[in-house]
This record gives sequence, structure tokens and C-alpha cells, in this order.
Amino acid sequence: MARKKTESNGGPSGQEWLATYSDTVTLLLTFFILLYSFSTVDAQKLKNLSAAMQTVLSGQGGTSILEYNINTGNAPLVGEDMNTDAAQNVGQATDMYSTVKEFIEKNNMQSSVQIKEDERGVIIQLRDNILFESGKADLKDNSKSILDKINSLISTFPNNIIVEGHTDNLPINTFKFESNWELSTARAVNVVRYFVEQRGHNPVRFSAAGYGEFKPVAPNDTADNKAMNRRVNILIVATEKEKKK
Repeated sequence: MARKKTESNGGPSGQEWLATYSDTVTLLLTFFILLYSFSTVDAQKLKNLSAAMQTVLSGQGGTSILEYNINTGNAPLVGEDMNTDAAQNVGQATDMYSTVKEFIEKNNMQSSVQIKEDERGVIIQLRDNILFESGKADLKDNSKSILDKINSLISTFPNNIIVEGHTDNLPINTFKFESNWELSTARAVNVVRYFVEQRGHNPVRFSAAGYGEFKPVAPNDTADNKAMNRRVNILIVATEKEKKK
């Protein structure tokens, strides 16, 4: 506690407030340094804190430490950054997956499709024999009912759609398909054409890719595993804000 200075005659000097002021500034400085020690330090934060403290200590007009963050929207100086966008993004991506899952279950499509989630978005996976005859790329007539259900689902999303064709490692060499590249690509293209030409979707949203046998989900060592690798993926592409961090 500051002691009052007195004149030689025992009266007050008139400068007593300086001791109280200096004590207060010291306490404030210690307080803010302590709080900042708990924060995530980066160069921008250090610069902001330094400028704010200089303003306070010099007695100049300006923005205080707390006002700086409120007015500019920068991350708080105290504590771990709260990335609200990231929190919302995770929620949005989860919502999209939940919507697809609920739709599949409601329409009893579990035996026909699988749903997966990866860093690109939500994948609706179909075995090739649901859509195509062996070694062919023309859509089977009875496959269009399931594509129509998927169409009603993707119509509820504004996201881009990528259709990916995959095969097993059995080679193919026909007049129409010289390799599994051509077969997988043709299958993906025909699914895209169905959505665009038959169901009226904007073609800008859609793209097709064929990967042949080069992105298997299982070793090509049994008939069951090969059947798993022969598939068509309909990927609902997550936006940057929907992607998990």
C-alpha cells in the first residue's frame, strides 16, 4: 500500500496520486501478462497486445485490449481460440451424413447401397451388379428405380456430385472397352447422364471419373472381395465449410 509523502512541514505534497496510479498500472500490467500467458501465442496476438499495452501505459487515446478484439472480430487474446466456423462446419457435415443415412433407412435401401463419409464428403456406394450387367456399361432397366430414389435425395442438396466407377482386377479387352479404365469411366458417365438428361439436373454440378481396378476397397483375392471392388460411388461433395477439420 502506497504511503503518503509529506512536505518538510508535515503537510501533503500534492503528488500522492502518482504512487497510487503507478501501483494500479503495475497491477494491471501484471494481470494482463498473467492472462496472456494462458493464451495461444502467435505473432499477431503478440503484436496486438504490445500495441494495446503501449497505448495504455502512455496514456494516449486509442483502443483498449478488450475493445480491439470486439471491434475487429479477431480471436480473443485470452484462452484458446474459439473457432466457431469450424464448430459449425463439423455440425453441417454431420447433418449431411445424418440426412443421407436417414433417407437410406426410410426408403429401405440398406441392402442396395452403403454410405460412407470421408474428407471429401458423403459417399453413396452401389455394387456394380445393381446397375450393370457384367462387362457392360449400359444401365439396367430395373436399376433406374434405385437411381430415382437417389435422385430425390441429391435434389435436396445444392452440393456438387462426383460419380466414380471402379472395377476389380480382372482384365477386359473388348471392341467397346479396351481396359478397365474405359469400362469404369463409361459406367460413371452413364450414371451422370441419367441424372442430367433424364432427371434434369444442372450438368455443371456433375462430373464423372473412372479408376479401373486401381482404388480397391479389398484385396482382389476372393470372389466376394472382387464383388466389393466392382462399385459405383456417388459422392456428395462437401463444401469447404462442411468439411471436418
